Amino acid sequence: MEKKSKLVLAVLQGSDSDNTIRNLNERGFMVTVLSSTGGFLKKKSTTVMIGVEEDRLEEALDVLQKYAGHRKETVYQSVTMPHGEMSAVPPVPMEVMAGGAAVFIVSLDDIRKF
Repeated sequence: MEKKSKLVLAVLQGSDSDNTIRNLNERGFMVTVLSSTGGFLKKKSTTVMIGVEEDRLEEALDVLQKYAGHRKETVYQSVTMPHGEMSAVPPVPMEVMAGGAAVFIVSLDDIRKF
């Protein structure tokens, strides 16, 4: 019986790519990396191509979600006083949304490695 395969194309934010790719590789997924730019702000992104057997698809998607998915991060915002006065107020912590990946899953007829 022929194994079914999928091609996963995932567009990752540039800052998430190294950690995500490393974790995919550690789990035995072979990843082809393409530099890309896109979206409204034209920010750097990385597109990864992963050929995966259907029975390991959810495992690959779990890694993508864990390391490149939406998450909350704390950033520290400086406080600006009116009229340019200097202040001894420490930066204020703020929660912001970070990360996010667009994932496309395509059915494949065959995967061949030469």
